[in-house]
Amino acid sequence: MDAARGNAETVERLRARIQTLRAAPRTHLAVLRTGVAAVDALLPAGGFPLGQVVELWGSAASGRTRLALRAVAEAHRALRLAAYVDGPGELYPPALSALGVNPARLLWVRPAGATAAAEQSTQLGWAALQLLRSGAFVCVVLDLTHPGHRLSPQASKRLLDAASQAGGLLLLLTPEEAPADGSLRLRMSAGPRGVHVEVVRSRQGMAARFADVPWEALGPGGPPFQELAALALPNSSSAVTGRPFQRPRTSEVRNGLCGIQGQRPGRDVALPALGAGLGLP
Repeated sequence: MDAARGNAETVERLRARIQTLRAAPRTHLAVLRTGVAAVDALLPAGGFPLGQVVELWGSAASGRTRLALRAVAEAHRALRLAAYVDGPGELYPPALSALGVNPARLLWVRPAGATAAAEQSTQLGWAALQLLRSGAFVCVVLDLTHPGHRLSPQASKRLLDAASQAGGLLLLLTPEEAPADGSLRLRMSAGPRGVHVEVVRSRQGMAARFADVPWEALGPGGPPFQELAALALPNSSSAVTGRPFQRPRTSEVRNGLCGIQGQRPGRDVALPALGAGLGLP
């Protein structure tokens, strides 16, 4: 009984906090920029379009999580709320401030209990759907990178409809072997100097484009160059157009990079120095 009362009080406090933040002065947004110039330049409106589903697709250590968190940080700079549905359950919120994320404006959702992957996928999709339908969040990140997490076509359609009706952005993080159904899909792969970002799907009719983004542009916590010297990104300009879209081969295998630090940048970025605030040398 006490637990139920405590949960109800927590929900009420969250609801009141969200209403207070929503009432803060703000400007109209048509797109959500990432703050990464090379990525924003790939997109016609200069950022992720609101009211759509954008998929960040790639292997572990490809920079997809870090790019999503950069978009969340931009939402916070615009005094908006964001939510992160953490499928793998590995996000570490205390470290997010190093990427510009404001924890007071981020609702963090994790699946409850150790259930089967299919059931967890249903829970994750349902949570993201409710967040989009609320209209309170300009950006909702749905992390489906855990093995076995995949949305059904019906769930994908409901999420797309909810994003369109509420005017929010859904960022889907998906593994290379299990792409989802985003209206805009960016394929991400990592190299020694940075991340290769390519637009491989767009329902807006734009041509294929790609850009190379230095690790430093995505925030702290990139892979050490010395450990990746044997790998190389293809030579390209910051934004190249004119190539037709190509269907990626699901059998393509990419090398994993720098272990857990590159795989979970939200968890493994360096924490800010605390010594000065504590009066330590």
